[in-house]
Amino acid sequence: MALDPDDRGVLEDRVRAHTAPQRVTGRAHIVLLAAGGCPAWRIAEIVRVDVSTVVRWRDRYAREGMAGLDDRPRSGRPPVYGPEVRLRIVATATSTPPHPYDGWSHRLIAEHLADTGISASQAGRILAALQVKPHRVRGWLTRPADPQFFTKAAEVCALYRSYPPRSVVLSVDEKTAMAARSRKHPDRPPAPGRVRRREFEYIRHGTVSVTAALDVHTGQVVVEELPRNDSAHFIQFLARLERCIPAGLTVHLVLDNGSSHTSKATRAWLAKHPRIVTHYTPKHASWLNQVEIFFSLLARAVLRHGDFSSRDDLLEKVTDFTVVHNETARPFRWNYEGRPRQTEAESAVAAKEPCHAC
Repeated sequence: MALDPDDRGVLEDRVRAHTAPQRVTGRAHIVLLAAGGCPAWRIAEIVRVDVSTVVRWRDRYAREGMAGLDDRPRSGRPPVYGPEVRLRIVATATSTPPHPYDGWSHRLIAEHLADTGISASQAGRILAALQVKPHRVRGWLTRPADPQFFTKAAEVCALYRSYPPRSVVLSVDEKTAMAARSRKHPDRPPAPGRVRRREFEYIRHGTVSVTAALDVHTGQVVVEELPRNDSAHFIQFLARLERCIPAGLTVHLVLDNGSSHTSKATRAWLAKHPRIVTHYTPKHASWLNQVEIFFSLLARAVLRHGDFSSRDDLLEKVTDFTVVHNETARPFRWNYEGRPRQTEAESAVAAKEPCHAC
């Protein structure tokens, strides 16, 4: 049986697809084996179906091509609710619910359309078939476009790729309101077939905030407690950084647009210290700040499942994690192209291509 090259690619994709229905992958497998000259009885053994099933789908493809692998229209019970009712259901689900409800449920839609006699489950099936999900909410941000977005992003990316001579590039930001909580009862360790178990009840001991500065090109991090997230404490942190950095180096700071970073007091202090050059990320793009990667490592390693007896205990563990991190610190393999991390072979190929993002 002759097989069109384009059809072969589609059928092979269907066979490899892990989420495709079994009937779809089975039919594609039958056609591919038949095109390879495999007899029907052998195909039936491989795909684990009856020989008549193999013959049916093989012959359908031979006569109709890819369209022959689709299900035939079946006779059945005619729709109870016509297009008018379906349109009313969709119109209701996409409108504002009555007071005091905040969103539509299937039960509320059925009650609102009681004159049609439709049930909540049937309303749910109709909405599911049309991919309308009134119970789902996805956040979005209404903001004016930053006309300098690409200019600012390119400036930050250029510092990440290669810093100017006789300079140091620091990514600075705050991580605030880290909760110091302890469980009322100790955890139970994991066992074969059982994950670690944790008591739900906890005791609050307050919160801790820190300021961190990441050396982009070495991976080293400096973390300091932040008593209050305001301009005065941020300026104190910058002053300590400047005293620790050799006088002959220019300091490039990568900052987001937080209030303490852009206040009049901060700008006035920076104006008096010209060797500190600031580079602000675009608005609502603090993810460009590499220190956020360190905060992510800190959250996963220490904060997410941590048990802290006090604020001092939390701060001590954050400090200890920073010390351990700095012992083996390396620059992050960071990219702005939005692609997942690549293998070494893929990275070698990508390195030959020009980077348009930065």
